[in-house]
Amino acid sequence: MVSRDSPSPRRVLLVTGLSGAGRTTALHGLEDFGFEAIDNLPLSFLRRLFDLPESFTRPLAVGIDVRTRDFNVENVLEEIESLSTHKDLDLQLIFLDCDDEVLVRRYEETRRRHPAGGERPVLDGIAYERQLLAPIRERANFVFNTTKLSPWEFRQLLKEAFAGEEAAETLLFITSFAYANGLPREADLVFDVRFLNNPHYVAALRPLNGRDKEVGEYVSADPGFDSFFDSLTQMLGLLLPRFEEEGKSYLTIAIGCTGGRHRSVFIAEKLRDWLAEQGRRVSLRHRDLGGPSEGS
Repeated sequence: MVSRDSPSPRRVLLVTGLSGAGRTTALHGLEDFGFEAIDNLPLSFLRRLFDLPESFTRPLAVGIDVRTRDFNVENVLEEIESLSTHKDLDLQLIFLDCDDEVLVRRYEETRRRHPAGGERPVLDGIAYERQLLAPIRERANFVFNTTKLSPWEFRQLLKEAFAGEEAAETLLFITSFAYANGLPREADLVFDVRFLNNPHYVAALRPLNGRDKEVGEYVSADPGFDSFFDSLTQMLGLLLPRFEEEGKSYLTIAIGCTGGRHRSVFIAEKLRDWLAEQGRRVSLRHRDLGGPSEGS
């Protein structure tokens, strides 16, 4: 627990992003993980909150968006830069993104107007807000795209990233995916493993997935597997310290195959294990494992 008597900086998360991308879900989740959550706090009150000696004893999550009183992008960025200079605060900015078509569907389902759209169509409001918030997105420590995340998956992602963790090292997210369903929007590094032996064409392996021993043995038997995986880990061993030197809070590594069920799942699991052995903070998600296994 962080208190004013503790030498550790007080942890503060500013949660913002596109309207409908999941800010409320994020704040509720963070509250469950031990944060004190405040939504739509006027910007003029933000700095004063931290000037109070008894302002909070728990980590704090503050939600801000275009509906926040006196919201202005320049003012938001100025406040962030000002608060970042406080030696007693550990401030991080979370930006929540989402694809346009999913945002439109969410607004259509709730029959609500977009807060940045006025009387205009929802898509116009989304486009305007996306352009307006671009500088804030660029400044964010974390950018989470919630397009393909269920509320439960999103909460798990936040839990792994922020619950009880105050370490400074880069948090690593690994996701397996199917090229048939498109690249993960949030990926920083993408590795295509479609060159490896494909279990889909082995009748006994087709119903299984990359978590099954038989699939792992089959993929590992590929003549190029060992040299590929050794090269992958050597490269990450060089890159990760450099990302940390640049102050990157998190890194998403995407591993893809055709159907996202066999090869990518096995490699993602193996890479997660290797990174954990190196003492890294790592989270794993199989984006398309529940989908069809065609051509995986």
